[in-house]
Amino acid sequence: MQTLTVDVFLSVDGWAGSVTSPGYFGYLGPDLEEWVARESARPQLVILGRRTYEALAGLPDQARDDSTRRLTETRTVVFSTTVEATSWPHTRICRDDLLGEVARLKRDSDVPLRTMGSLSVARQLLGAHLVDRLRLMTFPLLVGPSGREPFFADVASADLELVGNRVLDGRVLLIEYRPTGRDIPRA
Repeated sequence: MQTLTVDVFLSVDGWAGSVTSPGYFGYLGPDLEEWVARESARPQLVILGRRTYEALAGLPDQARDDSTRRLTETRTVVFSTTVEATSWPHTRICRDDLLGEVARLKRDSDVPLRTMGSLSVARQLLGAHLVDRLRLMTFPLLVGPSGREPFFADVASADLELVGNRVLDGRVLLIEYRPTGRDIPRA
């Protein structure tokens, strides 16, 4: 059985993006750049939703770095009922049930699974208890009213165990959790 890791980049106030912020919320530094390169170089099967795939595939050439180019060469499954074709060579579109297909992929894949961004996909996978690792990259800003897509909105409750943490570039906090399967503490 392979593991599934969900990577989410967030502002301190929980937004997974902002209408006024650039990529990485404008905090790309050497440590973060090295982390992204190392993670994208690992053997993996990438799971993406339509919006994330279209955003990444639509990046202009000048915005593509080595990690982005490597991602386009990585085996990827895009879950969508509307995408007709992909421009990445090792990418397939899946119109099947997300949860059933990801459970099958975890069982049958020869490499670990990973999703980045794809917030709707990540939320569904968390709710179905298919996630083995939840990695939150927290950037040092409050985006306030310019925030778009609060990651934790409508996420089911879950007890998490801290399995790792690291500070990148002296300002970005990477926190890795493992869902325990236990109920959360209640009053």
